[in-house]
Amino acid sequence: MDEEVIPILHVKDAAVAVAWYERLGFTQQWEHRFGPGFPAFVEVARGRVSLFLSEHKGDARPYTLVYLRVRDVDAVADEFGVQAKDAPWAREIELRDPDGNRLRVGTPTE
Repeated sequence: MDEEVIPILHVKDAAVAVAWYERLGFTQQWEHRFGPGFPAFVEVARGRVSLFLSEHKGDARPYTLVYLRVRDVDAVADEFGVQAKDAPWAREIELRDPDGNRLRVGTPTE
């Protein structure tokens, strides 16, 4: 097993969040609930990058910022209808998911 870090993002509605993250190229890996009507805990992945999306109170702070490096930030920008901007370290955009979590998405400058 490779060691990894998986950020946990707080979401109000996991199904809505998963649909949004699918636009970003993630796919749902699994979902866990302790029983019917209980909060969901979901993993989404894009290649080797994973995020946990949690409806549980206290699992994560609202409005978290996650940096995601991608091969083609312009394709992501087009999907979300935003313009990428050049910084000294990368070409970037910033997105907010339906729960206000921020994702800074960038392609490193070579």
